[in-house]
Amino acid sequence: MTPKNSFKRKVSLLVLLLAASAVFLLTTAFSNRKAEHVELKSISASSSVYTKLHLQELGLSTTAFNLAVKGWEKLRTQGEVSKNLISICDFTQSSKNKRLYIIDMGTGQLLFNTLVAHGKNTGEEFAQSFSNENSSNKSSLGFYVTKETYQGQHGLSLKLTGEEPGFNDHAEERSIVMHGADYVCESFIAQCGRLGRSFGCPSVPVEMRDKIINTIKDGTCLFVYYPDSKYLTASKLLQ
Repeated sequence: MTPKNSFKRKVSLLVLLLAASAVFLLTTAFSNRKAEHVELKSISASSSVYTKLHLQELGLSTTAFNLAVKGWEKLRTQGEVSKNLISICDFTQSSKNKRLYIIDMGTGQLLFNTLVAHGKNTGEEFAQSFSNENSSNKSSLGFYVTKETYQGQHGLSLKLTGEEPGFNDHAEERSIVMHGADYVCESFIAQCGRLGRSFGCPSVPVEMRDKIINTIKDGTCLFVYYPDSKYLTASKLLQ
């Protein structure tokens, strides 16, 4: 091969490498922009639902809602949930408030907004302390996936699987489930100045139990929220 041909070959290879690099950079930029567009579109759609449903006026903070949506989307991407429903227990609120919100993100409807109990060792009127330990009688923070129903001592009940290692992944062995309870009612609040408390389960009003449980069973997202710095920093579903 002559020096001239060798030089031409080197130039051709350089041109090919530059072209390949340009294609790679353009493809990466397009993919990143597409991902960013999808993310922005998702954020915009979620904000629209929050505004449309007047959730702020109903007591649900923007932070709690946005974090719930973020975790739900990640669980959906991972194939852990298959439906557009998000249930949010906002434990920043007084137990006298209707602090359980069940939202259909597909239709943009608020299906339920009602009372929900926290664990008796989590706090009095307000939730303050959380645990993942057996016999703690405390609520556990984080994301859960709803499972099948069963008939227990509280009637129709809903099994929950905790998705957050170190925060709620002992839910099944602790028998943390959703069930109805007669202490979750306005008359108990009127008598005691706060809602009744559970052993850690997110208990709901007896008269709404069946409708709620049958709506959210079998693979939907439940988020128990409180601005605990340790949880917010460590949760892999919120990173």
